[in-house]
Amino acid sequence: MRIHRLEVEGFGPFRDRQSVDFDAFADEGIFLISGRTGAGKSSILDAVCFALYGNVPRYEEGDKRLRSDHSEPGDPTQVVLEFSTGDRRWRIERSPEFDRLKRRGGGTTIQAPEARMFEWVDGSWQGRAARPRDVGVLLDEILGLNQQQFLQVILLAQNRFARFLLAKNDERQTLLRTLFATRRFEEYERAFEQRRKDAGEAMALQNQALLSDLEQAEALLDETPLPGAGEGEPANLDLAVRLGHVQQGALRARHIVETATAEEATATAAHAAAEKRSAELVAQAEKQQRRDRSRAALQALEARAGAIRGDRAEFADAQRAEALRPAIDGARKALVALTAATAREASAREAWLAAGEEDAGPTELDALVSTLTREVGEWSAALPAERGIPGAEADVARFEAALALLDARLAEADASRLGLPARIAALDDALADATRAGAGAEDAADRVRELEGRRGAAAEAATLLKAAWVAERAAMDAGSAFRAASAALDELRERRLAGYAGELAEALVAGESCAVCGSLEHPSPAPRGGDPVTPEAIAEAEAAKGAALAADVAATRHLRAAEQATADAAARAGGQSADELDGLLADARGAASAASEAATRAEALRADREALVAEAATLQELRESVAAERSITLAQLAAARGSLEHARRTVEAARGDFAGVGERIRATERRIGLAAELADVLRATARLADAATAAADDLEERLAETGFDDLASATAALREPAVRTALDARIREFDAQLAAEKATLMPLELEMLPEHLIDTEEAATALAVAEALWRSAVTARAQAEQRADVLADAAARAEFAYDAIAALAAEVAVIERLAHTVSGRAPNTRRMKLETFVLAAELEEIVAAANVRLGEMSGERYSLQHSDALAARGAASGLGLEVLDRYTGRPRPAQSLSGGETFLASLALALGLAEVVTGRAGGITLDTLFIDEGFGALDAETLDIAMRTLDELRQGGRTVGVISHVEAMKEQLPAQLLVEVTPEGWSAVRQATLAATY
Repeated sequence: MRIHRLEVEGFGPFRDRQSVDFDAFADEGIFLISGRTGAGKSSILDAVCFALYGNVPRYEEGDKRLRSDHSEPGDPTQVVLEFSTGDRRWRIERSPEFDRLKRRGGGTTIQAPEARMFEWVDGSWQGRAARPRDVGVLLDEILGLNQQQFLQVILLAQNRFARFLLAKNDERQTLLRTLFATRRFEEYERAFEQRRKDAGEAMALQNQALLSDLEQAEALLDETPLPGAGEGEPANLDLAVRLGHVQQGALRARHIVETATAEEATATAAHAAAEKRSAELVAQAEKQQRRDRSRAALQALEARAGAIRGDRAEFADAQRAEALRPAIDGARKALVALTAATAREASAREAWLAAGEEDAGPTELDALVSTLTREVGEWSAALPAERGIPGAEADVARFEAALALLDARLAEADASRLGLPARIAALDDALADATRAGAGAEDAADRVRELEGRRGAAAEAATLLKAAWVAERAAMDAGSAFRAASAALDELRERRLAGYAGELAEALVAGESCAVCGSLEHPSPAPRGGDPVTPEAIAEAEAAKGAALAADVAATRHLRAAEQATADAAARAGGQSADELDGLLADARGAASAASEAATRAEALRADREALVAEAATLQELRESVAAERSITLAQLAAARGSLEHARRTVEAARGDFAGVGERIRATERRIGLAAELADVLRATARLADAATAAADDLEERLAETGFDDLASATAALREPAVRTALDARIREFDAQLAAEKATLMPLELEMLPEHLIDTEEAATALAVAEALWRSAVTARAQAEQRADVLADAAARAEFAYDAIAALAAEVAVIERLAHTVSGRAPNTRRMKLETFVLAAELEEIVAAANVRLGEMSGERYSLQHSDALAARGAASGLGLEVLDRYTGRPRPAQSLSGGETFLASLALALGLAEVVTGRAGGITLDTLFIDEGFGALDAETLDIAMRTLDELRQGGRTVGVISHVEAMKEQLPAQLLVEVTPEGWSAVRQATLAATY
């Protein structure tokens, strides 16, 4: 992966859009990201990480302040990153969530996060993803690295560099688990542990099932307790002994079933014989009883024969008369109908003549009804018009009143509009003057803010100047003190050298060799001085010089810092004094106040003008609306007047000599009714007279056919349907009973049964005894069989459970040992979990790759080694790291390294980790690398070693970016990305290539 270009706007300390061309550093291979503390060097790397993953490592917890505090509400916030993988080039545009101005109305609203991704194809950017989620999925396919891996292999971020080296076992496991995705091994551990628990529970359930089966079977045993079993303690015996006892009990129960089955068969045969004898006697006794009952019933039927003959004759006459019933009823009904019609005809004729009409036949009456009905239809069309005349008159009056009201409203609207144009013109003139006066309000306010900042800087410069004077005096004093301490040390050393001869002479012993020349004789030893200088005095003087030197260096640094701060403040003040700026600031504030007042006045005038314009528009809309309504009302009035006139003409024609149309129609409808009724009854009377004559003739003919002498005898023979049905039912029932009794009695008489009744009690008693014995035998056999089946089933289940437990116990032992081993419990002597074991192998590979770098950087003194030693107090182990010191030949904790040594070891470990993780991620090539960590902790020699290592990283076309403020690195790295703070407070980026100084 190679990063080509980065653009940031409204992000972190960068307000305006900044661009970084990483390809410009490709020739150098390594470049420095430099700038003052807090300028935003690390924000460059934050932007790279945010573009790829939508997150920033330093904001993993707490408030995610990604949007620049310098941005205005309407300014955008965006990060754009261009990178390539293989031969494909990509571009990401991403924005975080932030508050923006509402597009409509006032206030702000939350702008949702956005992300888009493009690919460079055929000379243009082609869209590939347009949502944060889709961009994340596509990046995962392209990069093959998650954020944690990216921060370990490409962007070595601040505060993360030494974390892996100094981490505890659990912390290192968490990081490695994320990088190598080994959480699945933890799932394996949980699965094994769950399987162990399940196996244990299954074993317990099997034991419980076996005990339950044994207890159930033992409860069915009615023999003596098991040998050796105390009272109520069968569970204390061996399970095999208890199982054997149950099996023997099952065999004995089966033998009892066989005995009970034989006894049941004997009882069944005896019961069948008794039942057969009893059934035969009972059957003969029942036949005797049926014979006697049939004899008595036959005698009773013969006594009713005379009455049944009378019923037969009555039923025959009723059947002949029933054939005449329709003719009799028809003649009677025709006579009744003719009588009623004659009465109605007389009544209708009387009503017709009373109405002043002349007598007429049906034909003349029908013609009159037709003529009158047609006239009523013509007059009915005028009824709605007659009923609508009052409403039409009211409509005309209402529209006339509405028209008068609308004319008044039009006059009022025209009067209100007369003065508005002049008032608007006056406001336009005043608004133009106020707008010109307030046009520079914003520039004036900016000028005030600028002068206030410069005034504060001028005051700060005056204060810092005094501090610089004090620092300069302190530096002079410290320099004088250092020179005095140095001169005192030189004087003591000279005196010490001068007194060396006397000291040696005092140590000479006669006969012993001289330490200088080796002579055994000492003819003229040098005398010792009067004021000798001791080594302790020299040491004190050296310490004093060292302290003075440190004080001098510190004072000099303080002086330079004070001078730089004073110069910076003076530059921000623009080289002017506080008094000069006070005058400028007073003028600017006055101008700003006047412009602000004019702008405020312009806003008020603009609001007044908008109100008048709105009022004029409202009045115009009102007049147009009233005018349109007046036109509609005028048309409605004309239509109402026309409708009223037409209705009056229609009603006048239909009313005739009557007071109203309705009255004329009702009078005519009465004549129509009388004429129609008289015509109907005349025709009905003639029709019914013909029908009565025909019915009388038909009845005479039917009487002769049925054999009745006259109508009276036929009428006397008629019976109602219920009576005829009852006669027929009695006759049929008598005949059926007589036939049935004869059929029953005949076979019983032929059997020649004795006349005295047969006794069945003795046979019944014998049958009851045999049945009781049979039922007892059946119950005994069923109970024995049920007990034997239950006991056999319980014994079989117990035997099966006993065999299953033996196999399950062996399986449980294997599962339990395996679960304990992968979970780091005994028999695992290293207390190393399965996941830790896998990660330990990865860690060994990382250490091997890191030692290649660390050996070079430490002059082969240090190397890392993986430790799987047991941790104290049962803590997790297996992922320890130690540092082997070749000087001592013994390992020691990484925490014992100095700051510079920790940096070298962390850098080597980070590069080794990057190499291994890259290989695991599919052989990703790392063409761009960023390092943001403590080069300031290195001395000159170690820094040079680290720089050589970084220089080797750029081999093969790789580009390495380093963040540091160390001056030596600025001198050694000509390619630099400078992050500078502008006078306004936000940061800007500048790329530069300086001439190398080495």
